[in-house]
Amino acid sequence: MGNQKKDGQLSKEKALDTISWDDFTRVELRVGRVVSAETFPEARKPAYILHIDFGDEIGVKKSSAQITDLYQPENLVGKLVVAVVNFPKKQIGKLMSECLVTGFHNDKGEVVLCVPDKPVPLGTKLL
Repeated sequence: MGNQKKDGQLSKEKALDTISWDDFTRVELRVGRVVSAETFPEARKPAYILHIDFGDEIGVKKSSAQITDLYQPENLVGKLVVAVVNFPKKQIGKLMSECLVTGFHNDKGEVVLCVPDKPVPLGTKLL
């Protein structure tokens, strides 16, 4: 993401990198439901540990999410989220993160979760 400024916006003088359709289809962006959320005091930046259910095929995966500015743990439980589920596992403090929850920076730099606006089955892949 070398063409992005810190706030996630593209620089006007830089063009978007083109990827192939095959590149896009290899990214497993799936819908899951947050089944638990707790503070992650060992993280370097404020974060939550999320357990996300992606349905029978994928199961429950753990993630560290830096979304503390706009969300409280109790309000995350039951929420549908979109996450990349086929990245390699990554050690983040005491947590082995198994997926990457997606979101967007708002104009204040806070992360707003990427969520479906209607119910969809758990594990559904982004088209």
